[in-house]
Amino acid sequence: MEMVNIKINGMPLSVPSGITILEAARYAGIEIPTLCYLKKINQIGACRICMVEVKGARSLVASCVFPVNEGMEILTNSDRVRNSRRTTLELILSTHERKCLSCVRSTNCELQKLCKEYGVENESKFDGVTPDYAYDDSMPHMIRDNSKCILCRRCVAACDEQSISVIGANARGFDTCITSPFEREIKEFSCIACGQCIVNCPTGALREKDDTPKVLEAINDPEKYVVVQTARAVRAALGEEFGLPIGTDVEGKMVAALRRLGFDKVFDTDFSADLTIMEESNELIERITNGGALPMITSCSPGWVKYCEHYYPEQLDHLSTCKSPQQMFGATLKTWYAQKMDIDPAKIVSVSVMPCTAKKFEVGREDQSASGYADVDISITTRELARMIKSAGISFNSLPDETYDSPLGEGSGAAVIFGATGGVMEAALRTAVEKITGQALDNVDFTEVRGMEGVKEATYTVGDLSIKVAVASGTKNAKTLMEQIKNGTSEYQFIEIMGCPGGCINGGGQPIVSAAVRNFEDFRSKRASVLYNLDKNNENRKSHENSAIKRVYDEFFGEPGSHKAHEVLHTTYVKRGLYNN
Repeated sequence: MEMVNIKINGMPLSVPSGITILEAARYAGIEIPTLCYLKKINQIGACRICMVEVKGARSLVASCVFPVNEGMEILTNSDRVRNSRRTTLELILSTHERKCLSCVRSTNCELQKLCKEYGVENESKFDGVTPDYAYDDSMPHMIRDNSKCILCRRCVAACDEQSISVIGANARGFDTCITSPFEREIKEFSCIACGQCIVNCPTGALREKDDTPKVLEAINDPEKYVVVQTARAVRAALGEEFGLPIGTDVEGKMVAALRRLGFDKVFDTDFSADLTIMEESNELIERITNGGALPMITSCSPGWVKYCEHYYPEQLDHLSTCKSPQQMFGATLKTWYAQKMDIDPAKIVSVSVMPCTAKKFEVGREDQSASGYADVDISITTRELARMIKSAGISFNSLPDETYDSPLGEGSGAAVIFGATGGVMEAALRTAVEKITGQALDNVDFTEVRGMEGVKEATYTVGDLSIKVAVASGTKNAKTLMEQIKNGTSEYQFIEIMGCPGGCINGGGQPIVSAAVRNFEDFRSKRASVLYNLDKNNENRKSHENSAIKRVYDEFFGEPGSHKAHEVLHTTYVKRGLYNN
């Protein structure tokens, strides 16, 4: 690797040739502020917050796009630089709604943080005419409030990175705004509700719809039996909302907090993840042996499902008919569990805590009401749960570790890794291989499908079968595999697809990670490590060995793929096309 010698704030430094000043500064332990920059996604040098001095240059330069060269001398914190950044912030504030106290991003807003750091005292210095701002709440998962938009285009880049591109910059000059084509509501376009625009927004311009009032209303209704389920990835990220390091497992404290919020039962979506594996592995074996549509593709991610319905409706036969773990849980809760406990399903309020904004869309889908009532009534994000805990005055970090209620709180190690890309594939293989061979696996770790790569593939010999599999996360990578199926060149029998890059650990409902962390730290792998450690330390690492799963089949479903199982646990899809939401 060719190196160049530079100076940053007078300190000599040897750095790789061709990197940007922004990247070089990290070698010196210096963080240059940014607002628009997202590494490999949005490198447009538009916000001008990252300006630095370079000796010999006629003006300040944007460090996020300006490459280093031999002998370069850089100043990142001079009076000239600081004044420039302060003026830029004041200009941004001139058209920005400054109701910070009531903003959902208060104390976690990158603009707010920079204004404090650079001593912006006169926030109305450049006040004048303001544009007419759009407000869009047409989708069930999200609100777009352009009065808080700073035109950084990070949301646009995130949407493009997903190969969706339903938002962009409209108009020109002073009237420029981020919105959908022809300034129509986003519901008129093929948004998949993944929420990647939200987690990449530096301000409160994009936010999830707050469904916590509905949850609190149900909890406070003595006629309602309110049950909550928590997804795997939530326990790997919730602690970040309470100041804990990325990669902290807070499962026990989360359970304790949910009980103190007043839920009648606290269950684990890991139970229904195991249930999903039982049905999905059975479906895969049936398709392989009886000539069904191959490759079979997982259906756990509602963002991915919606993407397929919009962009590849002709390929829907390849989707597993299994409901997602969220919906399987709700369906089992309001059928088998309701019967066992003699509870009228009409009185049950089924709440889910998910890392995913697309789950808010999923709860309203058709064919998701096995009991005659909605499988899941309310879905809230990890962020919404954190706000509920804080508003209730619960001292989260001081809570004891508590365990889930039984029996719908029992899950295997295979279930918990669902939250990371490749996890569903690995869990399914653990069960499918043993079903096909009739022999116990010596090693249950299918490490070839782990990791944050966009597309992973592997081939496994199972008995007399050779099974080629692929894993993709993020719909941009899903598109690669779907085009192969469309063109008839796919060699796979089984494919896992997650709508968000990295899987649920990077879902649109997870705690917001600042660009400074996103650009230079592998936060997704840190969160995923929580799940793999839980799997490793679980006494049972196979879905089909979950005692609660065995019980529900013995007492209710009979066997995987039975008529009863199909009635309750399977679903149908909609050929939406590009302009039918």
